[in-house]
Amino acid sequence: MTSRVVFISVLLLLWCHCRHVLGSGDSGIGIVPSPDGSADGADLLSMGTMVDTHSAMLRQGNTDECDIVMNLSAADRCAFVKATPDCSMEDSFINYLKMAFCLLPPNLTPLTITLCIIWLLILFIVLGLTASKFFCPNLSAISSSLRLTHNVAGVTFLALGNGAPDVFSATVAFSRPHTAGLAIGALFGAGIFVTTVVAGSVSLVKPFTVASRPFLRDVIFYMAAVFWTFIILYRGTISLGETLGYLGLYVVYVVTVIVSAYIYSHQKHSATRSSIQSSTHAPADTHVPELQTSESDQAPLLSNGSIQEGYGNNHSHCAHSTKLYLWGVLREPIQSSVCVCACIDSEYRPLLPYCESTSSILLNSLNPVDSRTWRRKTWRWRTVKILKMPLELLLLLTVPVVDPDKEDRNWRRPLNCLHLITAPLVCVLTFSSGEYGLYLIEGQFPVWALTLLFGLFLSAIVFLTTSNDQPPAYHLVFSLLGFVVSAMWISAAASEVVSILHMLGVVLSLSNNLLGLTLLAWGNSIGDCFSDITIARQGYPRMALSACFGGIIFNMLIGVGIGCLIQMFNNEPVVTLEPEGLLTWVLAGSLGLSLVFSFILVPLRCFHLGRAYGIFLLLFYVVFLLVALLTEFGFIHT
Repeated sequence: MTSRVVFISVLLLLWCHCRHVLGSGDSGIGIVPSPDGSADGADLLSMGTMVDTHSAMLRQGNTDECDIVMNLSAADRCAFVKATPDCSMEDSFINYLKMAFCLLPPNLTPLTITLCIIWLLILFIVLGLTASKFFCPNLSAISSSLRLTHNVAGVTFLALGNGAPDVFSATVAFSRPHTAGLAIGALFGAGIFVTTVVAGSVSLVKPFTVASRPFLRDVIFYMAAVFWTFIILYRGTISLGETLGYLGLYVVYVVTVIVSAYIYSHQKHSATRSSIQSSTHAPADTHVPELQTSESDQAPLLSNGSIQEGYGNNHSHCAHSTKLYLWGVLREPIQSSVCVCACIDSEYRPLLPYCESTSSILLNSLNPVDSRTWRRKTWRWRTVKILKMPLELLLLLTVPVVDPDKEDRNWRRPLNCLHLITAPLVCVLTFSSGEYGLYLIEGQFPVWALTLLFGLFLSAIVFLTTSNDQPPAYHLVFSLLGFVVSAMWISAAASEVVSILHMLGVVLSLSNNLLGLTLLAWGNSIGDCFSDITIARQGYPRMALSACFGGIIFNMLIGVGIGCLIQMFNNEPVVTLEPEGLLTWVLAGSLGLSLVFSFILVPLRCFHLGRAYGIFLLLFYVVFLLVALLTEFGFIHT
């Protein structure tokens, strides 16, 4: 309900601004023939207008030449979009600017915007489904197979799983020179949203006392990352060494988390041994205080579907719950291994041996609905599930999932053999918008056809050498394949999201920063918001707050670092990051101010987060959003 209200409010805002822009845009100066048949005078007038507009954009810090298109007449916009390199959108499957200005008539521009926003919501659903149902479980399987400790897995593989949509969106946006504002707006906007709205909601739902050392550690590292980004934006350039410094800072953060967890574990063991020794030497009538474990030391027993809905026989709930559980032990590890959920209920096991046919296994594996879950859900959940079923079926057909919590590790022989055909095709056709997949070898044989033949060959070998009831020894390879394919799906969806937001910014004359801190930040963070609030309601607010700060540190450092490295690889060794006006500094200042408030007020309150502090954080976000909108529309200016 919250996400629905948020997006409806944004749609109303965009619609009002769209009417204002379209009402004034069609009256722009274009090329009008002179009475003698020449266009020289009109050409000079139109070019003079474009030069003046371009000079004004440069003074405001906006170098995207594509924004000039709204100052032209409706008849000239298509030619301008085709001739301007900034409007090319070569990294996405659809050129949304050409669709808006060339494919559809000008009077249907509001319809185009509406369709693009609907498509944007679908892409956000694809990002969420792929990350939670396929990307995270495969990362959990890889970390389990590599025998990584909980802390190492939490700050590496599972941090990537939690922040996959944010990281990929920021990487794609930073890798394009004229969409870096989207990444800045999304990273800063998501940071403010998480540290105020999510943290405030957790405090309102379940007041608690936060773990002091992990909280201070995370806030200090995040403040360092924000301050570093602020300095780079102020300078306007970032070099290779500074880019590698982002990645190095995250390595330092990982090492700090591991060392602090080891020290905490050692201290806890020492305290336990001291208590046991004192109890053995104590008189019989001496009362020995019982050891109390902190709240974050207990792993949550998440019920099926409480955090993430399952796919019945296709995916266990353990993979998704383990992701959240590992974020808890990331901050204060426990000493015993706790199973987060029961993956196979004994009451549903068959009494007699049952051999399922190959076709039945395939059909059941492709069924995204568990009949038991379907019966106990409400009609609203069923409606949403029906709408998501085509996307889920597409992902089930193309992305394999290995689940180490199941006895058969989710081995589905017919479906896994089909994955060997579909997964390589997805990788080839989604990489660089299918540019390499459509390449013709020797000018005759396409790469996608060669990939299809290779997949058929591998699938036939695996099908003939395996059985339905026993996974092969190389089953781990399917988790690696699933990781790669789900990453390609997320990257492709993130590229389309960035391109759509770029188009909306051009058509509605909105800055990339505003679109990043609203649509992109909300779309990527709203799912984590609901998950963290649900965890807090189940009695684990420390875990929820740990997931808040740990994820945004990873998103900013890795997103900026990898994105700038890609841009350096494609262009020049020094990347130029030009702030898009005053809104960039409002973003950076608001995020820094919220972190300073947390760093000062939380220790003053003895690390207790109550309802009053939660209301304060929510009001802070409302004031920030109001100031950002007033700055964007020119009511606040320098």
